[in-house]
Amino acid sequence: PAVLHALKHVVGEAGAWRGGRLLLNLNQKDGFDCPGCAWPDPSHRSMNEYCENGAKAVAEEGTKERVTPEFFREWSVARLSEQSDLWLGKAGRLTHPMVLREGATHYEPVSWDDAFALVAEELNALGSPDEAAFYTSGRTGNEAAFLYQLFVREFGTNNLPDCSNMCHESSGTGLTETIGIGKGSVTLEDFDHAQAIFVIGQNPGTNHPRMLTALQAAARRGCEIVSINPLPEAGLNRFKHPQEVLHLIGPGTALNKLFLQVRINGDVALLQGLGKALLEREAKAPGTVLDKAFIEGRTAGFDAYRAHLESVSWDDVVTESGVPREQVEAAADILARSERTIFCWAMGLTQHRNAVGNVQEVVNLTLLRGSIGKAGAGVCPVRGHSNVQGDRTMGIWEHPKPELMAALEREFGFAPPRHTGLDTVATLKAMHDGRVKVFFALGGNFLSATPDTEFTAEGLRRTRLTVHVSTKLNRAHLVHGQRALILPCLGRTEHDVQATGRQFVTVEDSMGMVHASRGAVAPASEHLLSEPVIVARLAHAVLGARSKVPWLSLVEDYDRVREHISRCIPGFEDFNRRVREPGGFALPNGPRQGVFPTPDGKAHFTVHAMPRLRLEPGQLLMMTLRSHDQYNTTVYGLDDRYRGIHQGRRVVFLHPEDVTARGLTAGQKVDLTSHFQGETRVAREFVVVPYNIPRTCAATYFPEANVLVPVDSHAEKSRTPTSKSVVITVAPSPARPA
Repeated sequence: PAVLHALKHVVGEAGAWRGGRLLLNLNQKDGFDCPGCAWPDPSHRSMNEYCENGAKAVAEEGTKERVTPEFFREWSVARLSEQSDLWLGKAGRLTHPMVLREGATHYEPVSWDDAFALVAEELNALGSPDEAAFYTSGRTGNEAAFLYQLFVREFGTNNLPDCSNMCHESSGTGLTETIGIGKGSVTLEDFDHAQAIFVIGQNPGTNHPRMLTALQAAARRGCEIVSINPLPEAGLNRFKHPQEVLHLIGPGTALNKLFLQVRINGDVALLQGLGKALLEREAKAPGTVLDKAFIEGRTAGFDAYRAHLESVSWDDVVTESGVPREQVEAAADILARSERTIFCWAMGLTQHRNAVGNVQEVVNLTLLRGSIGKAGAGVCPVRGHSNVQGDRTMGIWEHPKPELMAALEREFGFAPPRHTGLDTVATLKAMHDGRVKVFFALGGNFLSATPDTEFTAEGLRRTRLTVHVSTKLNRAHLVHGQRALILPCLGRTEHDVQATGRQFVTVEDSMGMVHASRGAVAPASEHLLSEPVIVARLAHAVLGARSKVPWLSLVEDYDRVREHISRCIPGFEDFNRRVREPGGFALPNGPRQGVFPTPDGKAHFTVHAMPRLRLEPGQLLMMTLRSHDQYNTTVYGLDDRYRGIHQGRRVVFLHPEDVTARGLTAGQKVDLTSHFQGETRVAREFVVVPYNIPRTCAATYFPEANVLVPVDSHAEKSRTPTSKSVVITVAPSPARPA
């Protein structure tokens, strides 16, 4: 089915010839990087190095449909707002820069020069540079991201919210505090050597399908895989590799050795239970379970961690995690006998109030067994968007690093601002209360990606100008400031030709590998500009003679941008030569070699109170998740065949006993109300789906349920919205007038 669905999308959207050419160049060493997930590419690649959702992403970008000025003359903003996200996405590729003038009902075409002049007018009229915010999507390549943060800082602000703020910010925060770097420590090759792999809060079958190939190979050689998640996910049960024709008949490869169905946000309790079980085994057989030499020589904080786990009761572990003790013990057995363990996780851990604690409890288990700094072992946060990690490496962060600021000052001759800027949550609130007057988005669908949809929409409407650099129409274009611009850009799949010839950009994958990405087909429109060129021309228009940076010259040849990167970003020395090597190069990673760049040079155990959420009668804890027919906020279709959902997205998954206890029935329409600090938010007409999910838990798709996520509910330290921890009640939808 995956093969058939992929081909259907590619041929239907892009056509057989263009679609075939796109697929043959997707994730190849001389091709382009998938615009979807950030899973790394293997050293030895097949001719078909992509998954179903990667093929869908390429089909969406390579579509034959076009959104032209004639389209906007026909469709007003109000009429477009009545259409579904699926309809908007299927309308096609944007072809011309468009402006929505103050008081107008329709977007109209505008020249690129006039568009940049409009942005310059608004930005230069601000009372302070901090009255503007500059958002970044993970789709942005390294060259554009570097230029973007350079422009923003020369303009005078660090207001650089980005999509990391909403997904793996908790991973970066938790890992930096404990192992000294906000990235994972493993490579793809480590999966060939692991004896155990724990997959926590993650659904690879939908979100990172190529990961299943690595898991399949690991399972076949005897690696024990443990998955921890509130929902059983089909992709982690059994897997049939689409390229293994002889194996397509039959049950496929069993992946899970053990599945622990944890309650939503029961992960700290479960992970502490695993740690407690290891300590108890060590007490019975000293020197056989814990890596004492590693703990004593290369870590700090073990005594406090051990004392805390000794005070934790098994009753609390079982009650708060929802996992029976015998299953926790079984997982601890796997962990105890594995000398090389990889811990993977995604947003199931990172979008809770205690998300940083979740990540650090994973690190605690890693340190107990010395499972870091050697082949086949380590921590692996699996990023959800291609180059989201690279954007942060390039300096897209509201917290300016002193070393980078000094490098920019030395390289470009201006003094970058040193104060902390606005992250995504802070930007939402600043727009809402009038402190941010101009909002610029380099990619993404900001309205649909953010929490508290109504609050976000109202904030955007209070700005003077909203600008979106985009490839396709999306919901964010329809909720705007007094004036609005849509700036259409080249996609990853398309040729990028500048003054010195055809260009390539670079990206960083989830495991710190940097490689080139070269478009393979002609652009959707002659009026499109690349993201680096858009940023450079914007900077030239806004900063003018007060900038010493040769903005327009830099983007005549992207090698010139990479030369500056090589002198400003550690690990990118000799960038232009190294990135031209087949497969690219790996960035430095101390923990990968067992070196921890923390202030004391050691990895740190941490202590966390076990979360104890107490629901009122009738309340449920809801998490948002993706359908199999979407990628981030891009909706490809209305089916989620792995969960048995067809032709619908406004569904709520509930345990059958919770359905009965509330007097509901399968297929009934209900309204969802979220409860936070005395506030309520309502999402209407969701269909009840009885499902294998723990009691008092619920699951819904985003972005439809983002309206329920309060803007003030976010993780401690990382400030990631708590999209996986929303307290709701469910009630039958009232009858609507016919």
